[in-house]
Amino acid sequence: MAKTQLNVRVDEGTARAARERATARGISVNRYIEELVRQDAGETGHTFVEAAADFMKRYESVFAEEFGAEREGARPGPSSEGRR
Repeated sequence: MAKTQLNVRVDEGTARAARERATARGISVNRYIEELVRQDAGETGHTFVEAAADFMKRYESVFAEEFGAEREGARPGPSSEGRR
């Protein structure tokens, strides 16, 4: 999708909050603002799916380490029921 530059002016407190929240989420301020507008425009479902995909990409190795590739598609056994 083509990108269009949009310049906005906000007070320093708002700018600082946007930077802090974007940093905390590990995304750019541009993406953070884009997601806020999408949510407001009713595209929350799309934003959720993108965030979930980003989460899975970021923590894929943690899941693989915890559950292992051999567990893929396996039904939980008695020893793993306590993990839920």
